[in-house]
Amino acid sequence: MSRAHPDLAPLAFLVGTWRGTGSGRYPTIEPFEYVEEAVFTPGPGKPFIAYRQRTRRAGADEPLHSESGYIRPGGPDGVELIIAQPTGIVEVHTGEIGRDEVCFRSEDVGLSPTAVEVSRVERRISVVGDTMRYRLWMAAVGQPFQVHLEAELTRV
Repeated sequence: MSRAHPDLAPLAFLVGTWRGTGSGRYPTIEPFEYVEEAVFTPGPGKPFIAYRQRTRRAGADEPLHSESGYIRPGGPDGVELIIAQPTGIVEVHTGEIGRDEVCFRSEDVGLSPTAVEVSRVERRISVVGDTMRYRLWMAAVGQPFQVHLEAELTRV
């Protein structure tokens, strides 16, 4: 992160390319397993980290989901996350940075006219060494707030 903006230092543990597997569940869908790649790249000299994520169904050559966005410092120990998804969903989060952990809570979830209804999202990411674990909770399509995704990725 030598060219990264100094305000990104508390988020340095996220930077890199991460690959691994995860699982998803929700009352309205069948449980599933997936393979994921997530890339966190600091903007050269700018106070943001670009984020890109893609998943494929485990054991099949079938794309499942992708999203991209930006992580920005949000004051002392604070952080912001902005994500766009090709499904017509845009998430704006605020959160806190801990020691090798960050937790994001949605402030706003924007929906295109044809997007599935999502009303709340929370993402918790923790890194120990070269292992990233995350959990994503959501409230959507009339279902209560609950765990939707969990994954473990390794820095490559």
